[in-house]
Amino acid sequence: MTVLHPTGVNHLALSTRDMKTQLTFWSDVMGCAVKALYWMHGVEDTFHGFVELSGESYIAFVQHPDNAGEITLGVTHAGNAAGPVTAGTMQHVALHADSFDDLLALRDRIRAKGVQVMGPIDHGMLQSIYFGGPEGLALEVTTGSDIPANQWIDPEVVDLCGISDAELDALKNPEPYASQGGGVAQPNRDAWPNATLLPVERHDATMAIPDEVAWERLSETTPPVRTESGPA
Repeated sequence: MTVLHPTGVNHLALSTRDMKTQLTFWSDVMGCAVKALYWMHGVEDTFHGFVELSGESYIAFVQHPDNAGEITLGVTHAGNAAGPVTAGTMQHVALHADSFDDLLALRDRIRAKGVQVMGPIDHGMLQSIYFGGPEGLALEVTTGSDIPANQWIDPEVVDLCGISDAELDALKNPEPYASQGGGVAQPNRDAWPNATLLPVERHDATMAIPDEVAWERLSETTPPVRTESGPA
């Protein structure tokens, strides 16, 4: 039996009010090919765009007509990799480079496109460069892998987080899990009452939809076609 867990980030979805500017930045400055740009399934007047980091990893953008445009540092955006921001929001995103040489080459590319870059900085377990993207994005490119936990888990910080020795051991060694073939029933939300997608009543109604009904009725496998009345 092996430890079952996600193996990477398939896509990080970011809010935007200017899809063209974001896609241009990520294609021209970062070198990421645009792979999708379409009406978002089931969301009125909303665009969805994807740029490719690799065949299994993307940066996505959602342009909703009601996306707010005001940036408040410390609330909506951190502004940099060390700034405060509202809990549950993205503090910054770090993209992976395969080697230190690739990190420097990416710095050259980004600077050549007119974007200022700070670094590299050696953090021990990884090395990073830092820069800003459109609409206040705090961005990093880093190289490094296989973090040695025994070196980088600080007992003082563990204690300040209220984590006991037993809890730390469990966090470092997740329980293995044997697949049930998709047969586990939907639990109630008592264990994680704050892990909700929607306002509570709508969340409960959504999560009550049987799995097979959600698959049958909510799946959309082709881009919607725009009509006079909206996406079809």
